[in-house]
Amino acid sequence: MTSPTGHRDAEATRPIPPVSPTVVRALQERAARAFPAVDESRDGGWWLRHTTSPSWWLGATLPHDDGDLDRRVNAAEEFYAERRAVTRFQITPGVCAPALDPLLARRGYRRELSVELRTASTVDALGPANGVELSDAPGPAWFGVWRSRHGGDAEAERALLARVPAPSAYALAHRDGVPVAVGRCVAEDGWAGVFGMVTLPGEQGRGAGRAILAALAGWAAGRAATGMFLQVTADNAGARRLYERAGFTTAAVFHYRVGD
Repeated sequence: MTSPTGHRDAEATRPIPPVSPTVVRALQERAARAFPAVDESRDGGWWLRHTTSPSWWLGATLPHDDGDLDRRVNAAEEFYAERRAVTRFQITPGVCAPALDPLLARRGYRRELSVELRTASTVDALGPANGVELSDAPGPAWFGVWRSRHGGDAEAERALLARVPAPSAYALAHRDGVPVAVGRCVAEDGWAGVFGMVTLPGEQGRGAGRAILAALAGWAAGRAATGMFLQVTADNAGARRLYERAGFTTAAVFHYRVGD
């Protein structure tokens, strides 16, 4: 393990690309690659994804082009029925076909979980990272903090993370020698996605989450990532404040349609 310095790399001084619908789509697909599905089927720009993770949204379809929507929805329903899983769609205005959301509503799909896709310049996210260690793989202490929120099968999550194809960093913050916060980062083609942010109860608002972001930004800058992105539920006020302080602004807001 190494202690991050939070340095400002020269490569990170370039501005991030404009966050157009094309970029939003690309970032969402990067996020999908950062959480490899157990089983996946592609139908053009539609990614049908099945997962055994407790994070159910990782098993939602990314419907990223149009075509025959009824046929494609039927195919997705068959895909999930074969796996005895609930059919879910991630709906992003400007990325999905405009007719898809009302079509799903007519077919009885419930609207759930509003989520913000946020982006920041890597330079803006840099800062002090005291008490944070970085590793290229998650250790027992990292999983201990992560599972305090998510639960689930640690071995299944370890197997999922081992399938991530792009370079990854795992950050672990300590206070008085005790692990208190974690996060991870995946770098791909000039962008770095931030995932798995967890701060233990009682430690929130004391700087551990901001130090994790700073450490991951330093790692990302060293890999020529000029932009960072993350996803946060719209009702998570504490996390949204943390990300705003680190320079993350909203690029898109999406939601899910969930079947019975």
